Amino acid sequence: MPEPGPTRKPDGERELLPTATGRETWAAVRELLRPRRGLALAGLAVMVAATGIGLLIQPLLGRIVDLVAEQHSPDALTLPVVLLVLVALAQGGATALGLSLVSHLGESVLARLRERFVANALRLPIGQVEKAGAGDLTARVTRDVSMVGEAVRSALPELARSVLAIVLTLAAMAALDWRFLIAALIAVPVQAHTARWYVRRAVPLYAQQRIATGAQQQQLLDTVAGAGTVRAFRLEEQHTELVTRRSSTAVGLTMRGVRLVLDFYNRLHVAEYAGLAAVLVTGFLLVRADSVSIGTATAAALYFHSLFGPVNQALVLLDDAQSANASLARIVGVTSKRTAETSADGRTPDAVGEEQRAESAQHVEAGEATDAPGVTVTVTDLNHAYEPGRPVLRDVDLTLRPGELVALVGPSGAGKTTLAKLVAGVHQPASGTVRLTGSGFASNGPPVALITQETHVFAGPLEDDLRLARADATDEDVHEALATVDALDWALALPDGLSTVVGEGGHRLTAAQVQQLALARLVLADPPVAVLDEATAEAGSTGARLLEKAAQRAVAGRTTLVVAHRLTQAATADRVVVMEDGRIVQNGTHADLCAEAGPYAELWEAWSGAR
Repeated sequence: MPEPGPTRKPDGERELLPTATGRETWAAVRELLRPRRGLALAGLAVMVAATGIGLLIQPLLGRIVDLVAEQHSPDALTLPVVLLVLVALAQGGATALGLSLVSHLGESVLARLRERFVANALRLPIGQVEKAGAGDLTARVTRDVSMVGEAVRSALPELARSVLAIVLTLAAMAALDWRFLIAALIAVPVQAHTARWYVRRAVPLYAQQRIATGAQQQQLLDTVAGAGTVRAFRLEEQHTELVTRRSSTAVGLTMRGVRLVLDFYNRLHVAEYAGLAAVLVTGFLLVRADSVSIGTATAAALYFHSLFGPVNQALVLLDDAQSANASLARIVGVTSKRTAETSADGRTPDAVGEEQRAESAQHVEAGEATDAPGVTVTVTDLNHAYEPGRPVLRDVDLTLRPGELVALVGPSGAGKTTLAKLVAGVHQPASGTVRLTGSGFASNGPPVALITQETHVFAGPLEDDLRLARADATDEDVHEALATVDALDWALALPDGLSTVVGEGGHRLTAAQVQQLALARLVLADPPVAVLDEATAEAGSTGARLLEKAAQRAVAGRTTLVVAHRLTQAATADRVVVMEDGRIVQNGTHADLCAEAGPYAELWEAWSGAR
């Protein structure tokens, strides 16, 4: 039975992963853009040029109106028409180049953001992910990343183009006559108020939508993954109701967004017609006063009318941008250092690991010879609870000497897996310390490796799967690691040898082969400390004997803690530690514990008798 883990908050909601603030989000964007300043400036310059060229169209059309109004010959129209064609060609070429530069910038920034997200997600403390639920992380890595990616590919280039068109068009209207600009600006207060009204409501609404989607996915995952249990306890109606409730919440928030957008556009139409009426009236008055020509007034009206497209486009993209911004904040929340689970003294696991490596060169545990190779694991006054008031470990003290193999045994729920995860650094203890001291730390390798009964086989060639443990491993290193765990023969016998594609959609490996693969990764990673949590439990009795021998070879020479699900593993260990109710109740060799009355002797007698 699995040991107690993080539970939901009292209000039924999970402790979701952090969401970045607006300041943190833009700081992350600036950091991503900093190495690509040249590309950003080049894209901006080309887009400004393309927009400026396009602004020549309205004066040329106004010139044609003047030529017609002044009754010039048809030949006089030739030059303006030719210039219109040249302007269109030049604008099209410059726009294509500018959009390609902006798209290149967006894709490169997005790629870097994805890399940071994946790297930080893989370093998230397991306890933090468990508290948030798989649905929250899944929603961020799928829907949120897709939302930001879509915005980068379509919204970012078009938004940049629209904003430039708006700014330069207003400047062009001022160049015709400053009074046209004043008339056009009548629409700005309405538009600004509308945009502010929209943003105030859209930002929290889209953030709520992202959270509701994550909760919906989590409920679906819980229901589907536990379908057998749901049916066994006749909980179909309750789970259907929960899924319906989560889905209704998500749909309700979506409909609120639709209504918000409709109200948004209704307000904008008022601004458009008010501004256009003001420009037309201004043009009429100026023409009547002989201040401007009919062609100039026509150009001003065309300029303002041409703003409808960029303004509407920018505001449509503003809707997408708000949604993408909410998704970006959730992604940056994972890439932020705030997601790192800290120890009791406020240090992050990475910081603790760095200190352990630094201390390993000079600190030696009391009583240990200064020239003794290997790493000592010292657990001192360890307490841990997944939920306040329900301790899983109580006052645990344990020392693993260099190269020693210690087996943890005890009934389900005794705290074995929790202790193993704390030693492996998966969780940070509520109180107490776990210290690694001595020699044997690699400068770039993990100090501790954890292998459980749940091993994932990544899709791809088998050799690539193995090199996840050490990217620079040579073919000889890979062969040696497989030979160490008795897996080389079957690996070479695969259809394409070590190049055979395994994992999802590839060659199917047996349970024993999967665990041998995990043990081979351990050999390649070569950590000084190994923790095996029922690493041979998934294999049948026949495969278990093979895996136990493979595990012994893989951990040879390492300080090793094994959560033993078979007492044969304890019998061959250097020392056996018996746990009950979160405490260590016995500690000694197999022979000594069998000779004295106690829990281990009873377990061994029951085990031997059953076999």
